[in-house]
Amino acid sequence: MNTNVVPVVTRANELDGSTSQSGDCVRKSGVSPQHTPAQKIWFGQVSNEPGFRSPPHHHGEAETGGYVLRGHGRIYFGEDYADYIDMTDGDFVFVPPFMPHVEVNMSTTEPLVWLTCRTPDNIVVNLPDVDDSQLSGYRRAV
Repeated sequence: MNTNVVPVVTRANELDGSTSQSGDCVRKSGVSPQHTPAQKIWFGQVSNEPGFRSPPHHHGEAETGGYVLRGHGRIYFGEDYADYIDMTDGDFVFVPPFMPHVEVNMSTTEPLVWLTCRTPDNIVVNLPDVDDSQLSGYRRAV
């Protein structure tokens, strides 16, 4: 056991943006290899402005857990991104490794903010984009 490592606090105004990103889905780490002694976990805040979404992507070998702090999110997945699940305040979500998906803020007026935890790190593999019209029920903010 390494006795030189001590607890590290990342203050709200110190979240680290030097992590993998995907389009308009902004990730900021609170606990990660980028700025703490963590080696096997990435834990941070993800936000989508009203009506914005990520491009299709997956998280490689990482298992992903999420918790919606506020907003109405939707994750599109499956063939041609025809399947989806909705999430609102207080919901948890699990996304399996290597699953292509699109993360969407379904509101055109309110932000979507959630916490995400992933192991071993914030792996983001961006995939070719799809047209908004392919995502059932999605509309961008004007």
